[in-house]
Amino acid sequence: MCWARRPRGGRGRRSRGHPDAAHRSTWSYLATMLSLKLPQLLRVHQVPRVFWEDSILSGYRHPTSSALDCVLSSFQMTNETVNIWTHFLPTCSMSPRARHICYFLDYGALSLYSLGCAFPYAAYSMPASWLHGRLHRFFVPAAAFNSFLCTGLSCYSRFPELERPRFSKALRTAAFLYPFLFDNLPLFYRLQLCWGRAHSCGQEALSSSHAYHLLCALLTGFLFAARLPERLAPGRFDYIGHSHQLFHICAVLGTHFQLEAVLVDMGSRRAWLAMQEPSLGLEATMATLSLAVLGNLLIIAAFTASLLRIPGTCPLLQGNSLEAGLQAKQE
Repeated sequence: MCWARRPRGGRGRRSRGHPDAAHRSTWSYLATMLSLKLPQLLRVHQVPRVFWEDSILSGYRHPTSSALDCVLSSFQMTNETVNIWTHFLPTCSMSPRARHICYFLDYGALSLYSLGCAFPYAAYSMPASWLHGRLHRFFVPAAAFNSFLCTGLSCYSRFPELERPRFSKALRTAAFLYPFLFDNLPLFYRLQLCWGRAHSCGQEALSSSHAYHLLCALLTGFLFAARLPERLAPGRFDYIGHSHQLFHICAVLGTHFQLEAVLVDMGSRRAWLAMQEPSLGLEATMATLSLAVLGNLLIIAAFTASLLRIPGTCPLLQGNSLEAGLQAKQE
């Protein structure tokens, strides 16, 4: 037998391709990963007022979290973790300005969603007596205008949030309630026609999916406005079960039932709709959608520019208390 000569320049040095070197690098990588500490969570009094959620007392992330902290917090039980995984979008923000801008984008997306609902409703869910009438012809253009109104009002509602929180919340609620009521006018009318009828009401009949969608929408709005159940037991629902989480779940379920309802309308009314003239062609649909996207982006850009012009000492960006905000306003 012959023994391998040790290489010069060190005792027992192994080549980089040696299995032991690979094992050491693997253990080093695992040790590095295990050394990462999850971000510290804060209580409500430890974060600026702008980040406070009504009746949520703990589980807050640091308001100036790093990008790594934001990623790690997705796998940590905070008061936003369930929202992250039900909404599939990160809710971390690294500054008050960034937080407001993210909300602007979120409002714009929701506004465009309301317009997206109007397209299939105009094509498949209109009452027979409305077809090719004035409301039917202007239904989608009006929904596009509503998306501008919704984005504008909801973005504006961020600015008086500290000084007039109730007004801000009422404005934001109205901004999303009105497009919902408008989009569902065809369903409400069909429901009124079929209400109390023992026999089938033909083409105007609504499927159970329509009813489930409207019920989920009602629950979504109620949870958004009432802040239940955390208002009844502050601190008990900080991590699981607070209204924002339930709000997301109801919204997702409502969207599911809404899509099912539209598919039911497409199937049950196919033969009847085939004899009708389409209300909006593909080119007009794409043109309306493109203009709506552009208009909403311009509205978001305008509010973002206004936000960037606000000095950093403004209470809206500092998250000071309401009293400090009023004092700064008086000065």
